[in-house]
Amino acid sequence: MDSDLSQQYVIVELGTEKHAMAISDIHEIIKMQKITEVPDGRPFLKGVTNLRGKIMPVISLRKRFGLEETAAERRSRIIVVRHLDGMIGIIVDGVRQVTRFSEIQPSSDIVSGIDGQYFAGIGRTEEGFISILHIDHILAGTETSERQ
Repeated sequence: MDSDLSQQYVIVELGTEKHAMAISDIHEIIKMQKITEVPDGRPFLKGVTNLRGKIMPVISLRKRFGLEETAAERRSRIIVVRHLDGMIGIIVDGVRQVTRFSEIQPSSDIVSGIDGQYFAGIGRTEEGFISILHIDHILAGTETSERQ
């Protein structure tokens, strides 16, 4: 994973947890906006929203990880990522900073189990270790939702 050391990551928050998303996966970061619920959607699908005239599904990263859902706060954001042939929003509690890691370990060496598939690795910063999210695995199963 040495080639990933030059890549920049955005640090996002879920409660007290910090995770990283590769900047190359992110289309844009927007403030929370009105989300319309979709009946019979997947448990982690929060609903859909209007992004400049196009319908975009929005998922809750908290629900995807099996964490308790909380009300959106002023710091909450929607991370817009490209997935397959459309855009999908991912709700996070906050966005902290952009960083590079001094070292990245593959998550398979450290994390196992069903949730381990959501992590591409563990990055090291001066502040400690931060899990790097594997966006494609997190979004697996959203293909049946509306695409633009």
